[in-house]
Amino acid sequence: MKEKDIKILLVDDEPDILEIVGFNLSKAGYQVITAENGSEGVKKAKKEKPQLIILDVMMPEMDGIEACEQIREIPELRDSIVTFLTARGEDYSQVAGFEAGADDYITKPIKPKVLVSKVKALLRRLKNEEKEENVLKIGDLIIDRDEYKIVFKGEEIVLPRKEFELLSLLTSKPGKVFKREEILDKVWGNEVVVGGRTIDVHIRKLREKIGNKSFKTVKGVGYKFVS
Repeated sequence: MKEKDIKILLVDDEPDILEIVGFNLSKAGYQVITAENGSEGVKKAKKEKPQLIILDVMMPEMDGIEACEQIREIPELRDSIVTFLTARGEDYSQVAGFEAGADDYITKPIKPKVLVSKVKALLRRLKNEEKEENVLKIGDLIIDRDEYKIVFKGEEIVLPRKEFELLSLLTSKPGKVFKREEILDKVWGNEVVVGGRTIDVHIRKLREKIGNKSFKTVKGVGYKFVS
């Protein structure tokens, strides 16, 4: 997919951010759509179906966390990459962002050229992804990798993108212990810097939805799926 075919939705309540970041992303060849608050961002995301959504955390009317949660409930946006803009030291925002279904976060202030490089790294995932056309059945769990669909005990469950990819990885070899480094590399990509806490947050969300007994923690090593 070429840059001119990629839509990026930038949501921020600061006009300077919208202007500067929007200008640099447009200059890089992307289609840029902007919104000034979370509520407007959700509406434009649903209408435009962007490949990448960049959300500020603190915004009027609806903050970025709530906006992300609503975006992740929209089936048409299940493949969209969502990243947050967070101020330095806002660890709570980063954790809350991952819990809401974000794929990554960008710490601001950030130089425009660095941000464009970060965006390219995020979008590289879309180019490298190859969907597997098969359905995996494990006990009460059915994973359709082609349609990004999960059915658990007869009920369809909507999972955010990274939760799905993490579940898909762990269930690809039930019983195998996946090391944290391998999980980060295969689910988040080695070009993206995220902490180990990111995995823990996503595992906790999967446990809440599919059951605590299915996911085993191997201390100091990683996680495995037990059927």
